[in-house]
Amino acid sequence: MSVNKEIKRVTTNSLQEMKKRGEKIAMLTAYDYSMATIVDEAGMDIILVGDSASNVMAGHETTLPITLDQMIYHASSVVRAARRALVVVDLPFGSYQGNSKEALNSAIRIMKEAGAHSVKMEGGVEIAESITRILAAGIPVMGHLGLTPQSIYKFGTYTVRAKEEAEAQKLREDALKLEELGCFGIVLEKIPAQLAREVTESIHIPTIGIGAGKYCDGQVLVIHDMLGINKGFKPRFLRQYADLNNVMNSAFKAYIDDVKAKNFPNDKEQY
Repeated sequence: MSVNKEIKRVTTNSLQEMKKRGEKIAMLTAYDYSMATIVDEAGMDIILVGDSASNVMAGHETTLPITLDQMIYHASSVVRAARRALVVVDLPFGSYQGNSKEALNSAIRIMKEAGAHSVKMEGGVEIAESITRILAAGIPVMGHLGLTPQSIYKFGTYTVRAKEEAEAQKLREDALKLEELGCFGIVLEKIPAQLAREVTESIHIPTIGIGAGKYCDGQVLVIHDMLGINKGFKPRFLRQYADLNNVMNSAFKAYIDDVKAKNFPNDKEQY
């Protein structure tokens, strides 16, 4: 008799429980069905369909060019794979800033067309109206503070944020505001570890760090970075768990050699 082992879906509520218990939250990006299947089966808590797809999937210099339609395509591919993980989808640049009605429509499209579980938005008090409107429609929202890549042209650099007290204070206030509005979690990107600790301890919702130190309630990395598929991107916060660039390169070269040498296919590999 086969035993059907039920997989329990991670929810915004279970993330809250994890924070209370002191259990760290593991989050990783994915953009396609095959990769998301492996990530989900490994037991990931959250899969982020990041607008980093603009960089790693499409080759753009920034996250700005990716469209809502493209995000929906990536998200729907990931949702079909995720049986356990909570799927969070980035609202792309230009789909929510400055117009809360447009923000709501964008979020609704991601939920309806991709089947996503929640959306993520960059910014604090400036986007409060959009967050409120999306939450009122019953759509869970994750915040994102610190280095917000959609604002890269305003910052002019990908350096650490909130080192000065004025910016650090605004970040503290923004985090409290996001919690008050009803966000279920906040990504803290590239900020000093002690500031991340302060913020994490001052709010009841989980913080997920990327380059924000060990005191956050969870961590997130871009899958292409941690697998070593991207060459040359080696910020201090990145731990590379594999060197797939070399593994894949060797496999491709071996394949080319076998084809050129007429070693592939052999007699057993044909009909």
